[in-house]
Amino acid sequence: MSSDLLTELGKTLDVIATDPKIRVVVLAGNGKAFCAGHDLGEMREDTNHKSIADLFDLCSRVMLSLTRIPQPVIARVHGMAAAAGCQMVATCDLAIAAEGARFATSGINLGLFCATPMVAITRNMSRKHAMEMLMTGDFIDAETACQWGLVNHAVPIDQLDDAVMDLAQKIASKLPVAVAEGKRLFYRQLEAAMNVAYEQASDTITRNMMDSDAQAGIDAFLQKRPRPDWTPK
Repeated sequence: MSSDLLTELGKTLDVIATDPKIRVVVLAGNGKAFCAGHDLGEMREDTNHKSIADLFDLCSRVMLSLTRIPQPVIARVHGMAAAAGCQMVATCDLAIAAEGARFATSGINLGLFCATPMVAITRNMSRKHAMEMLMTGDFIDAETACQWGLVNHAVPIDQLDDAVMDLAQKIASKLPVAVAEGKRLFYRQLEAAMNVAYEQASDTITRNMMDSDAQAGIDAFLQKRPRPDWTPK
């Protein structure tokens, strides 16, 4: 996860966010693994405080972009997802892993606590499981990652693409405004007090009910006729 890769990914997410024809995003690794984390060699070439801080700020902005774009993002995980790679899996809205995939916040093994990955994984799994990963740096397998809440499903490698596509198509068939508003509310209410979360939720569902496509979907249900086609034209 070099600075160049992060920059290009950030630019791509910005473009995706403004394209209504894109309904779901699949984030996949190109090579032996999903992502091995930050480019430590690049980081050691320039140890200036500002350079290192800028890199982590860039990474944090990209991670936030994954949660802020209106389209749901699915991580398609094969091989290894370590450190910031594990952070990216945890940041994606959904994740499907091949059974042979492995996950770790392994910076601690090098003397570097995975502080930024911690932000994402602690919002996915229990404190005890997160702390174990952060403090040991040990890898967990895909089945454990599924049990601990880091990924949604673990499937055989030869079924990975089909499982990802099936999930993507299910989401893409839903009303775009409901999906986008739902994703935005999901992250807003997580950090809110319960009474504020209910206020936010009430506002969101009220606006959703006012949408003409949603009203058409409700009418179709009540009248027991086929639901409207919400796929992009």
